[in-house]
Amino acid sequence: MPPSPGIRIMDFDLYIGIDYSGAETPDSLLRGLQVFAAAAGQEPHAIRNPADAQAHRGIWSRRAVAQWLLAQVASGQRLLVGIDHGFSFPKSYLDRHQLRTWPEFLDHFQQRCTSGMPDACVDRNGPLQALPIGRSDELRLCERWTCWAKGAFQFDVQGSNAMSTHAGIPWLRHLRGQAQDRIHIWPFDGWQLPERESSVIAEVCSPMLRERYPRADRTADEQDAYAAARWLAETAGRGVLERYLNPPLTHAERQVAALEGWILGVG
Repeated sequence: MPPSPGIRIMDFDLYIGIDYSGAETPDSLLRGLQVFAAAAGQEPHAIRNPADAQAHRGIWSRRAVAQWLLAQVASGQRLLVGIDHGFSFPKSYLDRHQLRTWPEFLDHFQQRCTSGMPDACVDRNGPLQALPIGRSDELRLCERWTCWAKGAFQFDVQGSNAMSTHAGIPWLRHLRGQAQDRIHIWPFDGWQLPERESSVIAEVCSPMLRERYPRADRTADEQDAYAAARWLAETAGRGVLERYLNPPLTHAERQVAALEGWILGVG
């Protein structure tokens, strides 16, 4: 379907940065889970959870973030969303379990991981008891291309997002199932953005972005979400987003990355 008149493929209504958290349960209100958004040409601002009326704090849970994103998509807004956790596992893990596509991986993960269930708690259950697990030295190609990113199985490494990755993957599957073709999860649904008014969700790496902008009075988690939203908005505004959507990969590397995912901005 061609884009609507006046709509360009790279135009978005909101640029959203999410600093994720794998703590506690999907319904726990987490101060470390932050959402910032910017319209084109505007400064990113904090988005508060409208469902958290207690003391008007607006703190997010993982479930509330997913519901909010779906509501924004349903309202007709076109989003470019950067989330700071891994979207898949290294190819070595996928090969061991004979997983040949990302949807196969999502189903495999859902069958073996309880982190998407209402009472599940990644950090309480521990990775060995409840989660799909691999070796700490198993890295995706994009993680080998940058010193900032950590692996999906590096639970005890400073700056690791392993818990966020395990807690967040079930919600990617949920978003994909609920929104269908209204959400394009890059690069699994294609390296090129679709010629329609779909929202786009991509993986970002906050440590790569957070020092680009003054922190002001934001917390560390707020700064990570702010930086992601601002970088996405600025990159699109300068007309260079397409460059990052097409990293300089060989054909073989691109096939690997189509299974493992890629960090937007690496390369």
